[in-house]
Amino acid sequence: MDLLRAWLRDPRSVGALAPSGPALARLMTAHVDQAHGPVIELGPGTGVFTRALLDRGLPGHRLVLVETDQVLASALAHRYPLARVLHMDAAELGSASSLFGNERACAVISGLPLLSIPPDKVEAIIAGVFERQLQQDGSLYQFTYGLRCPVPRALRQRLGLEAERIGGVWLNLPPAQVWRIRRRTR
Repeated sequence: MDLLRAWLRDPRSVGALAPSGPALARLMTAHVDQAHGPVIELGPGTGVFTRALLDRGLPGHRLVLVETDQVLASALAHRYPLARVLHMDAAELGSASSLFGNERACAVISGLPLLSIPPDKVEAIIAGVFERQLQQDGSLYQFTYGLRCPVPRALRQRLGLEAERIGGVWLNLPPAQVWRIRRRTR
């Protein structure tokens, strides 16, 4: 119901009317090793990926949730009191200092509907993540309902990034693909 209300407030900010399923949440968070640093979640919505991260042992205080919808942000702050919830647009990450002070995140988990976001805003989000928020060897995990990586090839090339499909979840409604995006290795 929260996602439906968020969609009614701003249809472009919501990628699906139903929360992601548990299998997608497990795949999105399976490669995150909290021993390497804190984690940022973009577009957490109702907190399905948040719950999966916490269930995998990530301490709540090592998690920042970036949510543009005020109602969802408030619900997340109530549901996950140890996490830091920021009511902000993910496109602002490039102008923000590191969300963890002197430390950078080891991973970014993104539930953002990149395919429905204008290209200039997608570029601001991805550039902000890699230039200001992620460790040098950190990764962005992004799911999509399409078959191709939702971060355009030209943008990946410009920013020196590579994308790898790490799996699909066919039982999710709709079926989803998960991509790991990271800096090109030399």
